[in-house]
Amino acid sequence: MKSEDTPFVGGPLDGRVLPILLGPTGHPPKVYRVPVPDEAGGPPTVLVYRRAAKAPGRRLGLHQGWKYEYDPEGDKAGSGLKWPWSKPGGASAAD
Repeated sequence: MKSEDTPFVGGPLDGRVLPILLGPTGHPPKVYRVPVPDEAGGPPTVLVYRRAAKAPGRRLGLHQGWKYEYDPEGDKAGSGLKWPWSKPGGASAAD
């Protein structure tokens, strides 16, 4: 599989560049989750990074690649699939 060196902005991984596997379309995943183990043996903390376009290119305004930006709210914002028939706010049909 192909990988791409992708920079991380913000949060604990700020300034690091990691190789990220690309999907079948040639893009890295939209959300990158990094589990950080707890020293006390509890459940791991999950850092969430969201994909964003790097600066626009010189020609045609196409972007030059991707970067990951830290999302301090984590999975609370925009989690799960959004289907056209789903209720707003993620309420299920049983509610």
